[in-house]
Amino acid sequence: MKVRFTSLGVRVRLDDLELARLERGESLSVGVSWAGGGWNLTLVPDLEGVQGEAGSLRVGLGGLLTELGDPAREGVQLAGPPRVDIEKDFGPQHA
Repeated sequence: MKVRFTSLGVRVRLDDLELARLERGESLSVGVSWAGGGWNLTLVPDLEGVQGEAGSLRVGLGGLLTELGDPAREGVQLAGPPRVDIEKDFGPQHA
């Protein structure tokens, strides 16, 4: 999972194996910690909406996994705040 913070919100890119884990009901987390703080982002398949507290952001994909898994779609967007764009980044690495 790749995460980018932008002036508009958060952009998340998933590979095919990560999407498969979400579709199986598994949560995905990524974060970085340092003395006195850190950031953490978790994608949760059965939660709805965006919930943030301190340096943690929980992004619910409830109701959006079918759209995200659709081969014709590049991704989904949650209004937030903050706005979260989740996009598929499927490369040949798992072919």
